Order: sequence, then structure tokens, then C-alpha cells
Amino acid sequence: MKERLWTKSFIMLMVGNLFIFLSFQMLIPTLPPYIKSIGASGLEIGLVTGLFSIGAVISRPFIGFLLEYKPRKSLVIIGALMLFLVTILYPISQIVVIFLLFRFAHGLAWGWSTTVNGTAAVDAIPNSRLGEGMGYFGLSMTIAYIVAPSLGIFIYNLTTFSNLIFISAILGAISIILLTAVRYQTPQAVINTRKEDLKFSYIGSSVEKSSLFPAFITIIINLGYGSVVTFIVIFGEERGIEQIFLFYIFNAILATLGRPFAGRWFDEKGPIGLVLFCTFSTFVGMWVLSFAHSNLFIAISGALFGLGFGCLIPTLQSWALLMTPAHRRGVANGMIFSSIDLGLGLSGIIFGVAAQFVSTASIFRIASLFLLAAIILVLIMERKKRSGLREDVVAKKKVRTSF
Repeated sequence: MKERLWTKSFIMLMVGNLFIFLSFQMLIPTLPPYIKSIGASGLEIGLVTGLFSIGAVISRPFIGFLLEYKPRKSLVIIGALMLFLVTILYPISQIVVIFLLFRFAHGLAWGWSTTVNGTAAVDAIPNSRLGEGMGYFGLSMTIAYIVAPSLGIFIYNLTTFSNLIFISAILGAISIILLTAVRYQTPQAVINTRKEDLKFSYIGSSVEKSSLFPAFITIIINLGYGSVVTFIVIFGEERGIEQIFLFYIFNAILATLGRPFAGRWFDEKGPIGLVLFCTFSTFVGMWVLSFAHSNLFIAISGALFGLGFGCLIPTLQSWALLMTPAHRRGVANGMIFSSIDLGLGLSGIIFGVAAQFVSTASIFRIASLFLLAAIILVLIMERKKRSGLREDVVAKKKVRTSF
């Protein structure tokens, strides 16, 4: 008989996480055009993504350390409250520097909240149904990715930025209410652990050597994708494309439809071919986007990104976990998320500077070179791996023939 998965607490935790992601994802495509409207330069627009990502990367190892000895409930509620407070502060930030400070604080809160919520979900799921349970929990993020960016763009174009923040804050408040009502299951080993018995190592809590290569590829790919996150709404305004939210809708739909096929491909044939296919699809999508002058091309680009980037990140994450010893998979998982944030953050800064000298379309084309670099690096790695295997086979044959 299967252990029970759908407890009241698990459902409320999943729905609470959904509202956190809805509240957050609504703001992703709308903050860059807002800060531009209050006088930000290209570099400062890039820092909207850059400072946020840096904040998230900085906070994750510390919250991971706290999770080793702290009860779950207080950490989850603190994370949700921090996200809510930063959100409601955005409209009062009419000065660019103050806005960017809020953005950095938002990143710290996001790194905190996503880490503790995922850990609380693992604690709430029976070990015998962990894969199934985390798959369902992940839907709370997938649904938000589908709905929230398009909704945010629609509200931003329809009304004021302050009203957008108000709606986002309501969703955040709902998440706090739901997460407060959850009965958390802190593992006994955590309850029995004292802070004095632990030794914090920032590097040890951040890096897993065995899965460095997929993490490095994750950084490079997000260096390219970050240009889209930062500048797509501004690009739509420049081109007079009103339905830019179609990019997010088709991106999310194709990502959702493609993941089951990508998962089977990974299990049957390994990660290399899948990574190459997904990266190339994203590369093509970047070029289609850069030439877009109509809603049709925006939709096609979004579909290519969904088929490519939407399946690429789960593939890189699975690749990293496949290469990692079981007791270090938590660190590898965190390293992949930090690689995503680091790539997006650096991308925002790099292309924020570039935006002062080239068009937004040119930024997308330049950014696509990072995807091309990722393809080349994976091919080189695979070639070296096969060459090493052939050398091992030859060496074994020589050993056998020498007897």
C-alpha cells in the first residue's frame, strides 16, 4: 500500500509556493521597462537582473546551513514575508539607485524562499513517493511560469506599475496565509542537531566538483538567455509589438509538452544529444526573436525557446545529479540553481553595458554566441571522453595480449 502523498499540509505548501511564484514572475518582464521609465541607463537596466541574481547566489549557502539545524516553519514564513515586504517597497523607489538596492534585497529573499520551500516539500513527501511528489510540487512553478509573465505584461500595459505591484502583493499575502497554516515536518536529525556541532563552509556548501561541467554549461547558456529576460519587453516597445506576452505563453506550453519526451530521451540515450538539440533550438529561437516584427514571429520564437531552453535546464540539472554521489546531490542541486542566477546576473550587467552602444536586436544576436559556445564545449568534452574510452580499450587489449 502506497504511503499517503496528498496530505492537507502538502497541498497547502504546494499552493502557497504557487502564489509566491505567481507574485514574483509577474514582475520579471516588467521591472526593466519600469526602471527605464524613471531614467535608468542601459547598464542600470542590466543591473535589475544582475543584482537580483547576485543576491540569490549569495544567500543560498547560508540558508542551506540554517536548514541543517533550524525548524522549517520559521524559515519558510520569514522567506515569504521578506518577499512580500520588498515587493510593496518598489513603487516608492523613484530613484534608480534605491530601486536597485531593493532589487538586490529581493534576490536575497528569493534565494532564501526557494531553498527553504523546496526543502520543506521534500520533508513533507514520503520517501517511497519522493520523485512523484517533487514532480507535482514542481507544477506550482511551471504553472506560474505559464501564467504570470503574460499576466504581468498585460497588467503593466493596461494600468499603472503601482497597480501591478498591488496585485503582486495580494498574491504574496495569500502565500503567507497558506504557508502559515502548513504543519511542517522537520526531520528528527535536524531537531537533534546543534549549531555548535556544525562548521559552516561557504565553498563546501556551494560547489560539488563532480558536476562542475554541467554547472559551467548552465552558466554559459544563461549568459545568453539573460539578455531575453532583461530586454524582451523593451524590444517589443521598440518594434511596436503589443502582444509580446505571446513569447511567454508559447515558451511555457512547449516546455510543458516537451519535458516528458526530453525525460525519456535522457533516460534512454543520456544527456549529450539532448543538451545539443535543446541548445541549438534556443540558438535558433534567439535569432528568430531578433528579427521579429510581428506577433507571429514572437510566438515562433517563444515556441523554440520552450522546446529548447524549457527542456534544457531540467536536463542540465539531471545531468549534474547523475554525476554526483548521492550524499552530495543537495549541494549539486543548489549549485545548478546558483549557476542559473549567476549566468542571468552577469548577462544583465554585460548586455546592460552593450545596450548603450548597440540595438536590442543586436544584443540578442550577440548573446546567441554564448549558446554556440556551449554547443562547442559539449562537443569537445564528448570527443575527449570518447577518445579516453578508446585509449582505455586499447590499453586493456595490450595488457591481455602481453600474457
